[in-house]
Amino acid sequence: MVSFDRAVAVVTGGGSGIGRTTAVEFADRGASVVVADVDVEGGEETVTEIEDAGGDAIVVETDVTSPADAQAMVDAAVEAYGRLDYAFNNAGIGGEQAPITDYSAQKWQSVIDVNLVGVFNCMQAEISRMQDQDTGGIVVNNSSVLGKVGFETSSGYVAAKHGVLGLTKTAALENGETGVRVNAVCPGFIETPLLVEGGITSDSEMREQIESRHAMNRLGTPTEVANAVLWLCNDDASFVTGEALGVEGGYLSQ
Repeated sequence: MVSFDRAVAVVTGGGSGIGRTTAVEFADRGASVVVADVDVEGGEETVTEIEDAGGDAIVVETDVTSPADAQAMVDAAVEAYGRLDYAFNNAGIGGEQAPITDYSAQKWQSVIDVNLVGVFNCMQAEISRMQDQDTGGIVVNNSSVLGKVGFETSSGYVAAKHGVLGLTKTAALENGETGVRVNAVCPGFIETPLLVEGGITSDSEMREQIESRHAMNRLGTPTEVANAVLWLCNDDASFVTGEALGVEGGYLSQ
């Protein structure tokens, strides 16, 4: 198991799902973790899980749509632990399910603000700090298989996740010589509260349809995504930047 001893990681959306699992995995491998989430109660539960296992973590209430909150998140990491080595920009929402012609402009903007603008805000604060460190740092953004293909009735989510990949590639180009690597993961449909809220895992017929879109004919797990994130953060991936790593059970092989 790769060790992250004495390293510091920030995980947005760390109060549940993929974010919580990734935060716990970072801590299990020795990192100090800043759990950032607008849901403070969920963030505190993640911190408790980490501390109960002997790890070190703090929670920071963070609305990623606010540049000030994103900067405060990074400042909290530096104040608590002295540096910032890894950032997983994971916070996101599913948004409305409707055809483009019926999609609410307000709900569209909400999805773009959280899933795309939020990543931009966090990257600005994180990369600025990492550029000032002799050892640089690593950023991983959570996009989606829907950052690479379309999906009916999900125009807001699809557009935002495509945008995340554009931001990732641009930041990678800008930081090729600064010591900061920037990559993305593109999960397929993962067994998380987000799918429960969208009705996908609670509707057996819908679940079967979604599972069948993956070559493995199942949903993924948060741990499978967390493992990909941590691989991108370790030295084995030292020549990997600007990559959109699929963790999608063959969804994109169609």
